[in-house]
Amino acid sequence: MTEPIRIETILAARPEAAWAAYTSPQAIMAWNQASPDWHCPAASVDLRPGGRHHARMEARAGSFGFDFEATYEEVDAPSALTLRLADGRSVRTTFVEEGDGTRVTTVFDPETQNPVEMQRDGWQAILNSYASFVARSG
Repeated sequence: MTEPIRIETILAARPEAAWAAYTSPQAIMAWNQASPDWHCPAASVDLRPGGRHHARMEARAGSFGFDFEATYEEVDAPSALTLRLADGRSVRTTFVEEGDGTRVTTVFDPETQNPVEMQRDGWQAILNSYASFVARSG
């Protein structure tokens, strides 16, 4: 198996605000896309160990869509959460106070169908969209 992939961003927000923007279904629908030609028309969060996470990702043109589904394994607000994806891969995101802001780091197991660089770039683009949403939300 390939080594886990690490992506990160630094936000000008406290960990509590970063956490809220990362875990609120309404916020997820606003930021969960890798490019403007995609969107997230639905999201649900049952934020507890054993709870379900679901986000619907669709091309705005309607040509393609998929469901991102996982189960929460760790919920330590506002510091860390771990998801187990439907295919068994792990995704862990941490929120660490850094100066006046928060460093958000996600480490995830890559899948085997797409190149690692493509996966890293796609997940980083979504994290960048999240960071932009947090900056706009002030």
